[in-house]
Formats: sequence, C-alpha cells, structure tokens
Amino acid sequence: MRATTIHAPFDMRVADVPDPVVRNPGDAVVRVLRSCICGSDLWAYRGESARQAGQRIGHEFLGIVEETGAEVTGVGRGDLVVAPFMWSDGVCDYCREGLTTSCEHGGFWGSVGSDGGQGEAVRVPFADATLVALPAEAASDDRLLAALLTLSDVMGTGHHAALGGGARAGVTVAVVGDGAVGLCGVLAAKRLGADRIIALGRHEARTDIARRFGATDVVAERGDAAVEAVRELTRGQGAHAVVEAVGTEQSMRTAVSITRDGGAIGFVGVPHGSGTGLDLSVMFDRNIALRGGVAPVRTYIPELLPDVLDGTIDPSPVFDLTVGLEGVPDGYKAMDERTALKVMVAN
Repeated sequence: MRATTIHAPFDMRVADVPDPVVRNPGDAVVRVLRSCICGSDLWAYRGESARQAGQRIGHEFLGIVEETGAEVTGVGRGDLVVAPFMWSDGVCDYCREGLTTSCEHGGFWGSVGSDGGQGEAVRVPFADATLVALPAEAASDDRLLAALLTLSDVMGTGHHAALGGGARAGVTVAVVGDGAVGLCGVLAAKRLGADRIIALGRHEARTDIARRFGATDVVAERGDAAVEAVRELTRGQGAHAVVEAVGTEQSMRTAVSITRDGGAIGFVGVPHGSGTGLDLSVMFDRNIALRGGVAPVRTYIPELLPDVLDGTIDPSPVFDLTVGLEGVPDGYKAMDERTALKVMVAN
C-alpha cells in the first residue's frame, strides 16, 4: 500500500510499505477513506520532535473495516468507523475511568512499528475498544465525513479543553489559539452553553470561523496587548474559563493573565519551546486551576457523535484544503506556511 513517511525535517514522502494484516485476534484492518494533517504533526515536520527515518505519520482517520480478527465482535467487514488518535484496550483501570490515553496497552498511530493514519490502510489493535461505528450512509456525504473526521482528534480535544476550563452556562470563555483545536474549543464552549466566548487570533479567515462557531468577540492583539484587550471586555476581571490550544510558553502566560481569579485553564496545546516555565505563585495567589493534557477522545466520541450526526455541531469548516494521498507533502508545506488551516486527505 501507499503511506506517508517522514525521513528528515521537511522531507515527507509517500512510499510503498507493507500492507497491514491482522496479527492478533482483537485486530482489525481499516481501509482509510479520510485522514488529515494535525498541527502537532508539524513539530515532527520541522524537526522539533524526533522521528526515525521512514517512520509512518498521521493519527486521525476514518474508514471501512476490511478484515477482523477472530475475537472482534463490535465491528465487522464493511462497517464505516472512526478511530481516536490512540488505540486502547477498554478494560484496564485507566480505560474504565475514561482516561483512555493512559491505557496500559495503548499507543499512538504512527509510532515506531505501527501504521499511520496518512496511508491507505491501518491495522487497529483492540478494535472493539478503539473503533466507533458510524452510519453507513455517511460514507457518501463528503461534508458529514469531514465533520466526523474531527472526532478522531480536534473536536474531542477542543471539548476536553472546554471541560477543563469549566465552560458552562453563565460564564465567559476565552480561547487562546486560532488553529483547528482552538476553533473546536470555541464550538465546544458554545455547545456547553457559555454565554460569551472571546477568540484570540489574528487571521481573519480563522476568526471568521470562530464567529461562525459561536465566538462573540475577537481579540487580534498578542502578548500584553491581548491581555489588556480581554480585560477591557470583562470589566478588568478576565474570563472564567480559558482554553489554551497552542502549547508555547507565551501562549500559556497569556492564558494565565486573562483568567479571572477563581477561574480555570483547560490546556491542550502540545507543549513545545517552554524555557523558564510558569510562576506558580501567580496561580496560587489568584486561585487559578489548570486542567487538561492529552485528550481521551475515545471517551468523548459517544457523547459528541449524535450532535455531529444531527447537525447540532458542524466542525467541518476547520478543513480548508483537501489533497489526495500523493499530495500529503504539499499539505504539510501549506500548513507549515499557514496558507492552510487544516488539510484533509481524501483517499
């Protein structure tokens, strides 16, 4: 089959690799219909996170089950399914508690020795616990497929951040980051009933999506100017709930500075480039809580899926460029140069 491989910084290739096969009784092989490039993939692309030459990449996909092991009962050949960005066994202590990203037998797509989502097919361990079946008719609906694809990562991750920050009716939410996760954080905050949502971002095309998703205000400034702007919008107090969806030291400092005393930050930006860290005394003095981390999206899919299917939420606009599998290297370049928000790969 064909699959995306990474060989060095800025060196992405679509190459012939061995076809996936069922190795264990709980495995399934999924033929990928849609996958995408994640902002976190760019850290490997830029050489900021290590990869082996020829390693697979991509952790967001949905597709059709082609083959199953003898112990798989929850999905079958021909089923349309979506996969969260990690596989999990569904039975360990962490999985039973809903923290599937800490599964004792779990792992990431694209890790050494595993298939990546940006390919023609994927071997899925623990298929019954990992995969979520979708309505068969969705396979012929391009917009719905795009919306469902976000459940593999960015919509669930935005939801995780909104929950961590405490988004709910009667509160003001501020979202730091105008990438796909930040925009999904806006959508999640709106879904959870937030009265006011302030989106921080400088790119008009992205802030237009933020408004479409429910943002009531947009702050284009950065750093101290952004903090001042948010405080002006909130009678000097800041937001009750803050979504941090970037992962840099500056973005986290901004998040802390715009959080209201007694508020909380839901952080899901993959940390990178942090040097001196945070001053915990500021958070201590102002009673600011910090929650978040790697989002257990497998736990959230059953909750979010009905709202995607009935149109209550539509995260599909986060995809603004679609390429075929052979065009994936160009997709990385477009996202790296910020000429694309999020690239979908249509097989």
